[in-house]
Amino acid sequence: MSLTTNDRELDTLYQISTSINSHLELEEVLGETVRLVHEVTQGDSCLLYLLDETTRELVLQAAKDPHPGEIGSIRLKLGEGITGWVAQEQKVVAIAQNAYRDVRFKFFANLPEDRFEAFLSAPVTAKNKVIGVINVQHREAHRHSDSEIKLLTIIGQQVGNAIENARLFAAAQKRAQQIENILRVTETVSSNLYLDEILKLVVELASEMTNSSVCSIMLVDEEKQELAIRAARASSEEYLKKPPLKIGRSLIGRVVRGGKMVTIPDVTSEPDYQYPELAKKEGLQSLVSLPLIARDQVLGVINCYTVNEHQLTQEETHMLSIIAHQAASAIEKTRLIAQALEAKEALETRKVMERAKGILQAEARLSEEQAYLRIQQQSRRLRKPMKEIAEAIILASELKKPDYREV
Repeated sequence: MSLTTNDRELDTLYQISTSINSHLELEEVLGETVRLVHEVTQGDSCLLYLLDETTRELVLQAAKDPHPGEIGSIRLKLGEGITGWVAQEQKVVAIAQNAYRDVRFKFFANLPEDRFEAFLSAPVTAKNKVIGVINVQHREAHRHSDSEIKLLTIIGQQVGNAIENARLFAAAQKRAQQIENILRVTETVSSNLYLDEILKLVVELASEMTNSSVCSIMLVDEEKQELAIRAARASSEEYLKKPPLKIGRSLIGRVVRGGKMVTIPDVTSEPDYQYPELAKKEGLQSLVSLPLIARDQVLGVINCYTVNEHQLTQEETHMLSIIAHQAASAIEKTRLIAQALEAKEALETRKVMERAKGILQAEARLSEEQAYLRIQQQSRRLRKPMKEIAEAIILASELKKPDYREV
């Protein structure tokens, strides 16, 4: 290897290191990586896959020519295709020609024009752990030199560290956003906003936090022993119009009966789930449902659906539990206010009724029971509340009194 080649490689590594480490956003790190690798290797295509720890799949996250539109949609299992093999075995693969004929090659129907002759693939690692794979492809036959293979291997290591740093930064940002969201819920619960507005905010925050495509809050109707949707974030009206669920006979009813979180990997295959066809139509798979508890009573549930199987992390569970607690507090606060208003209204009605009965007793010489029955009869005949009849009796009595102010 000549000195010139060494110098060029060092310069390339310096450029890549300086460029990718100057970015904190993951998307920028990935985009800059494929751009530089594409430029340095002079390949026809550069693809960067990252390992999804939840599904254990490699997901295409960045690409430089020819298919940026496929970002996020192409997924490979470990061991699947050349890319999956590289990730599983943690080894570099260099194929000079006829790469698409390799027994490990994975053909994608949505990329029919891809017919690459040469293929160079290296694992992306961080802390001695594979977190992705980077591929360089050539349309014409191309023999990869030892220096090219070594260069891509080192790039994979450098990129891995940059990606981990970007992920840590993203996690810190997400954590800060979650804390801010919780504070928003707390402030909202403490405000005088109507309950529907509070619950609407709660489902929006819970949906964003868990990347849910559908999120809903259902409240318990004690008298009917049902759960009915009170607030939801969904893409279709059909989901919003779902009829109430019987607590004793439904999957989500388990959350109310047990007072504990329930996680379902695939609702469409769960026997107790009552709307599997709707779930399939909406593309829903995983469900996490948490109880809304206040004073040891389950007031309702919050449901989060995802299109792919998703296991909540400990942090997501913790944050979602806090939001559920805040929602329960809002519901309890609203009910207490409603009860207080009802009690106040009942007291005012009683005072008006007592005064009206007193007037009837004095003017019509009726007993207290007879005065009450007369008000009741008038209420039924005129189809008006008894309080309105009592207020009319008081007003009529006031009008009969002489006014001495002008004498």
